[in-house]
Amino acid sequence: MRVTRVFGVVLAIAVLATAGCARVVEGTPQANTDPPGSEITEDGSGILIGYHAAPVRIEIFAEPQCPPCGRLQRDYGDEIAEYVGEGRLAVIYRPMTFLDLDGFGYSARVSNALFLAAGPDTDATTFQKFVQDVWSHQEPEGGPGPTDDELADMAAESGVQADLVDRIRAGDEGVDVDEMAQQNVDLLTDAAGAVATPAVYDLVEDDLVLLRDEWLSDLMLGLGS
Repeated sequence: MRVTRVFGVVLAIAVLATAGCARVVEGTPQANTDPPGSEITEDGSGILIGYHAAPVRIEIFAEPQCPPCGRLQRDYGDEIAEYVGEGRLAVIYRPMTFLDLDGFGYSARVSNALFLAAGPDTDATTFQKFVQDVWSHQEPEGGPGPTDDELADMAAESGVQADLVDRIRAGDEGVDVDEMAQQNVDLLTDAAGAVATPAVYDLVEDDLVLLRDEWLSDLMLGLGS
């Protein structure tokens, strides 16, 4: 099994003066009151939504043109949003682009927009809503896919703030798509021995998740992969 790469977090109780951090006041632990956020992972190829210390932590490898990836969001997207919002789940989205046939196509454009939407100004549930909106408007494999304007409209409707929406609309670069895609292919090949999406990796158990019915609720109940 591979070594977990992103969530190497050491938890400690400390007295902290900065707002939004866990702190101890007269011996009583106080919860982080900031909503879970979104951020690009340290390796630059994933987007984390949720708290680093969430008890359940997974990676989702997904291709924008992959119909089963769309079904995963339709079937489980609302649950993902609920668990992430409660602080119980953290998700790293790892976009794939292997269904693009010619250069910077449908999947690359969607992946780039996702990276543009992520960051300190986009909370986790807003980002999850954008993910669900993108996959709910999935076009047939090999089609042109959504335009930058259409992706920007989806981002705006999901609650992404205006300056990030403007960058999506302008087609700004949010990530080196080729480098991101290759790294995610390598990670998925290492985990699964093949590149097939959707794939879910349990970062706590360091193992692939079998995507049977109720897989997400099973994980949340601690039943594992």
